Amino acid sequence: MRIPLDYYRILGLPIQATVEQLKQAHRDRTLQLPRREYSAIAIESRKSLLDEAYALLSDEDQRRNYDAQFLARAYATEAAIDDATPDALTTEIGEEALRALASEPTTPSPEAYTPTVEINPTQLVGALLILLELGEYELVIRLGRPYLSSGSASVADGRYGDPKRVLEDIVLTLALACLELGREQWQQRQYESAAESLETGQELLLRENVFPAIRAELQADLYKLRPYRILELVARPLEQTPERRQGIKLLKGMLQDRGGIDGAEDDLSGLNTDDFLRFIQQLRSYLTAGEQQEIFEGEARRPSAVATYLAVYALLARGFAFHQPALVRRAKQLLRQIGTQQDVHLEQAVCALLLGQTEEASRALELSQEYEPLAFIREHSQHSPDLLPGLCLYAERWLREEVFPHFRDLSQQHTALKDYFADPQVQAYLEAMPPKGTSDVPFSPIASVAASEAAAPMSPLRDEPVTAGSPPLMGVPLGAEVAAGRRSRSTPLPRRPEEVVEPSSGPSVAERVSQLSPEGRLEGGGQQRNGHRRPSRLEPPLSGVGDLANGGTDAQPRRRSRSPRWGRLVGVILLGIFGMGILGFGTMRILAWVTGQLGGPNIKKPALDIGLAAPPIAIPTPPPPEATITTQDIAQRAIEGWLAAKREALGDDHNAASLEAVLVDPALTKWQNLSRGAERENWYWNYEHTVEVLTVEPDDPTSETLIVKARVKEVGQYYELGQLNERRSYDDTLTMRYDLVRQNGEWFVRDMQAVE
Repeated sequence: MRIPLDYYRILGLPIQATVEQLKQAHRDRTLQLPRREYSAIAIESRKSLLDEAYALLSDEDQRRNYDAQFLARAYATEAAIDDATPDALTTEIGEEALRALASEPTTPSPEAYTPTVEINPTQLVGALLILLELGEYELVIRLGRPYLSSGSASVADGRYGDPKRVLEDIVLTLALACLELGREQWQQRQYESAAESLETGQELLLRENVFPAIRAELQADLYKLRPYRILELVARPLEQTPERRQGIKLLKGMLQDRGGIDGAEDDLSGLNTDDFLRFIQQLRSYLTAGEQQEIFEGEARRPSAVATYLAVYALLARGFAFHQPALVRRAKQLLRQIGTQQDVHLEQAVCALLLGQTEEASRALELSQEYEPLAFIREHSQHSPDLLPGLCLYAERWLREEVFPHFRDLSQQHTALKDYFADPQVQAYLEAMPPKGTSDVPFSPIASVAASEAAAPMSPLRDEPVTAGSPPLMGVPLGAEVAAGRRSRSTPLPRRPEEVVEPSSGPSVAERVSQLSPEGRLEGGGQQRNGHRRPSRLEPPLSGVGDLANGGTDAQPRRRSRSPRWGRLVGVILLGIFGMGILGFGTMRILAWVTGQLGGPNIKKPALDIGLAAPPIAIPTPPPPEATITTQDIAQRAIEGWLAAKREALGDDHNAASLEAVLVDPALTKWQNLSRGAERENWYWNYEHTVEVLTVEPDDPTSETLIVKARVKEVGQYYELGQLNERRSYDDTLTMRYDLVRQNGEWFVRDMQAVE
């Protein structure tokens, strides 16, 4: 059989290699043994190919004939291809392109263009192993797949050696090719392709039930790859629903493995708690509000304070944007669960405002310690008997500027508070709320008030149902909110007689919001200051809040009565706070970190700008190209860096560590082994180089890979046992081809070979 290799590639040498270089390369390749899992059959098969290549090329007559045939075929093929399609080909023509050209009468055959060598059946495993070492991973998979137990070819007849060991060696080689191909695709940010390659290798080993250590390596890479896959999948267009749902499924798997967002278990991704919280924060801008509600409401049941806070954001955003006060009410109920651990009184005030519960909003503002937002609210409530104008302005801006940007489908939403309260369905729901003084308990699935929840619209377009990309809601009683999209807005909702609220003597919240300015925009209260003193930050937060439910007519400060049992009450409260503080200390720290990251209800904090191009975790993302940097500059720096590292690695200090800054596999492993061998055998080189870059393809600094042709003048002085060996020293000028790849914003040399 024939394999797509030539004797020079087998030894890893250019065609201009000297006899001494042939000898040294053969020696180095023979000493470089493959992984310990390979059998003696595979090692011997590989060695026989190395010996065969060295024997032919070290013989002058055989090498002369081989070179003549090799070059004649290459030049003939190049000329034929140039004549056939001079404008359609690039310098890199793969095997598939050659097969397509082979169908034309004027084009050469792929065998004439791709060098091949004849091998014995016993050399099959060795050939696959050499191709693996050369980085030809896809070729290894294509050539080796037919020889698997499920393939069309068979090794059972013994032609290739011991059938059992040969089959295991082939399976091992294919699995390692899948592993290395997956890592290569990972570096190229092809995360789903990388996962497919890794899963292919894993399934192969599972089916053959061999090499559990290699299976563990594949599985470990899949775990580490999972965050990258999630980001890639959820960032896809909303129309690609199956792919995005797959990303959400992977995210839920990570959450399950970790024991929740703030869990302490190991999901094997390599992310600690802080890194994972930053990852979740980054991920949110690619998820819709409905998707976040589905994920975080489920996580909040663990329970998880962090997930509860994120679920509140999703419920509050959807409730305001889509005019669904039922979701606002659920957000308010969730806030009660974390109210003892974190100051969320401003969020509670916003929820109460959107539910028309102005007295409760006032009480929440009194308890808040967010002095800067309170100062903003007071400043914009001047010339008003209460703080309703400032609270309305703050709530609308906070929702639009601090909450909506975290949701993919709401980042451009411009819903106004006036429109929210003007919605007939919102008004009907607020009228159906329990009367004043009734505790706001969660809805019962049996109570008919669930029908009033169904009044909430499912889309900001009012008359359209929710889009196909929106995930189903979780935890909605009796599917009430799903039915909301079908209910006519002109039909008032039925209410139970005991739930009808008597109209107050003053105007409603909706009426007051609509009267804040002639255009209905929240501009009132803060424009004129004549005769009014700006409240001091040292004053109580809400020393001038009146009874908003009664129209705001009471502008006198609220007075608190003093009880004779005040001291005893304070003691009980302090004891309770101390006990709860000990129990919730860990959760408080995590939640405080998250609220700090999310921005909280601070009107002056800018919205987060998070994207795949700038992730908080170490994802391999190149920096934006500078206009002044050309591909010639990139190539010049990369090649000069490589030659400088080569001078150190093969010099008298044998500094192999310098290679990691300029090379990646397969070149990295090759030159590291050569440096270690030089140190072990006590020889080194002194190099002097000059570089002239000839061509770079493609001429695009943003490309992830570059093919560089450069003229390199190299003066090498070889020292053995401290003595100069003039016979092996040289002064040559070669035309080299370098394959450059970008990783983490830096350029590395992946492979190199002489072309002339």
